[in-house]
Amino acid sequence: MIIRYAAATSVLALATAMPAFAEMNFNRIASFATVANMAEGEDTTRETSAEIIAATADGMTLIYTDSPLGVVGRIDITDPANPQPMGNVALDGEPTSVGVVGTTAFIGVNTSESYTAPSGFLMAMDVMTGAELGRCDLGGQPDAIAVSKDGSRIAVAIENERDEDLGDGRTGQMPAGFLVQGALADGALDCDALAQVPLTGLAEVDGDDPEPEFVDINGLGETVISLQENNHMVVVGADGGIVSHFPAGAVDLVGVDTQEEGALHFTETLAGVVREPDAVKWLDDDHFVTANEGDMDGGSRGWTIFNKDGSVVYEAGVSFEHALIEIGHYPEERSGNKGVEPESVETATFGGTPMIFIGSERGSAVGVYDATNPAEPVLTQLLPSGIGPEGYVAIPGRNLLISANEVGDAGPDAHVMIFEYQEAPAAYPHLTSAGADELIGWGAISGMVAGENGTVYAVNDSFYGMQPTIFVIDTTQTPARITDAIRVTREGAPAQLMDMEGITLDGEGNFYVASEGRLGRGILHAIYHVTGEGEIAATIPFPKEIMAVERRWAAEGVTRVGNTLWVAIQREFDDDPENHVKLLAYNLETEEWGAVHYPKEAAETGWVGLSEITAHGDHVYLIERDNQFSNSAIKAITRVSLDQMVPAPLGGELPVVTKEILRDLRPDLAGFNGYIVDKVEGLAIFEDGTAWVSTDNDGVDDSSGETFFWSIGKL
Repeated sequence: MIIRYAAATSVLALATAMPAFAEMNFNRIASFATVANMAEGEDTTRETSAEIIAATADGMTLIYTDSPLGVVGRIDITDPANPQPMGNVALDGEPTSVGVVGTTAFIGVNTSESYTAPSGFLMAMDVMTGAELGRCDLGGQPDAIAVSKDGSRIAVAIENERDEDLGDGRTGQMPAGFLVQGALADGALDCDALAQVPLTGLAEVDGDDPEPEFVDINGLGETVISLQENNHMVVVGADGGIVSHFPAGAVDLVGVDTQEEGALHFTETLAGVVREPDAVKWLDDDHFVTANEGDMDGGSRGWTIFNKDGSVVYEAGVSFEHALIEIGHYPEERSGNKGVEPESVETATFGGTPMIFIGSERGSAVGVYDATNPAEPVLTQLLPSGIGPEGYVAIPGRNLLISANEVGDAGPDAHVMIFEYQEAPAAYPHLTSAGADELIGWGAISGMVAGENGTVYAVNDSFYGMQPTIFVIDTTQTPARITDAIRVTREGAPAQLMDMEGITLDGEGNFYVASEGRLGRGILHAIYHVTGEGEIAATIPFPKEIMAVERRWAAEGVTRVGNTLWVAIQREFDDDPENHVKLLAYNLETEEWGAVHYPKEAAETGWVGLSEITAHGDHVYLIERDNQFSNSAIKAITRVSLDQMVPAPLGGELPVVTKEILRDLRPDLAGFNGYIVDKVEGLAIFEDGTAWVSTDNDGVDDSSGETFFWSIGKL
């Protein structure tokens, strides 16, 4: 029986304060690549993006801004599990935001020639036909747009952003930003009904140069505005009067990582970090929520609920970031900046429960909070959003949540992700360190081996080069839990200059670890014998015959068969025939090296190589994959009979083994309803034949951060 992990629960492992499993959960049901909206013949290698997103009143059509292409894209979600492209509509400038009333989209378009001469217009467009219905000059560079829920009002933040290459990138550069707001006549655009509201003289930080970032309108017609760089919040009445304004304030952060050194150490304290909110959304007519991304002077890595009089109702502190750390979504390469960078907010009521959705731009995840008590919101889920979530739209009438993800030029395409609130267990995360004795950060899992009693041991790769770690995973819990982190050491200090790509057991409570060399960085091609406590007891460097022909893409897995260690080499070395890679053998008794050749598939695009090797029964099992995403040609478990694994001496002709493709993993990956990830890297097989597979999330660097860790049942 094949077990799909998409049916597993995950909520319980997030935090001890979280409630028991609920009947309703959000699960991703589909994703839509923005390149699907490009016309036939267009260059699909061009950068595309999905940034701010909105839905028609019936919830059947989505429209999003795509700044790199200078278009808005449209998606038919009549069947939300099978979204269909409706094409792009080209604009006379850069779209910055969009709101919808009925089937009319209101789009902010930036036409600025320079920072000192900002300009732009507000455009009305029929979502279904793409026809322009009118436009109004805004007198400056628009950023965010909001329309009221009843469709009677509109607000536009005119940011007039600064030149970050001037004046140390600080505010104080004219012209100042302002707010444009007004009534919509039966959902139609009337330029005469729009009015400018100045925002100068309010903020304590560069009050003469406000840069409004985000806006939202409550049921009273009041507009809340975040002045991100000014660290200030303003509430403006429907008549243009200032209802309230106040500094967004600062927080103390305890337990954060501030160093980008290839390790995860959440031990530092930052005092008085200014919030500098980005997105803001009304929770009700008296409270609003801010995502405190930060900019010039801070970024508190969390989010806040304010009363519109300025009092703080709730402050997340580091709790949101810590929750992302536990599910492997912490972006270590942003430690020196703003960590997970909460940037987007959505609020809506589902099933009678008021909810808050907080999007982490750098952690590529969204936190779902029950806001029944605004003073004590409860984190109920963490969802994988796609790379760089920028905007969200909730469609409660259809039980849908949509995320727009702006990053799509470094591998996978930019995507719009669709989640459904449904009667089903939560499908994500697959793996968490919640419940461990201490906060364990993790990611970039690159190799695995099965132990006893449902335990899997996994290693991280050189992304965390200053903190090589063996993770202890309990697969008997749902989701699987990282219960311990064994730090790999050399003479008691963290072992550096390693790229751990494979792990196996020595039968005596210790490990053998394969390290993929990179000589230019001083990383040795080697096998390391590591004690159960993590200390390197012995080093087995690759022999001179291999070092004479080595390439950068080397050891990707290790397994033990009796007294022989077998190492899977990822790609061809200089002496290998085309589409053949070595399986290296090292005899622990004689200390002799040998090899066989493994025939891999030819690459249609990119390259094909090996990612793992695991012995079980009468076979060795391997992962063979390409480096492609949703256009992947092969991601499979293969196997070779042990009676063929007879190594020949190095330097001569090697025997070629016969492989059997056992399982195509692409349907498994597609079944997670995101894009197909490139790096399937771990395979662990228990004594009874039950196999677990894992993917490498690249430390959330140009990655969605998702780690898929699932059982495929018994081989």
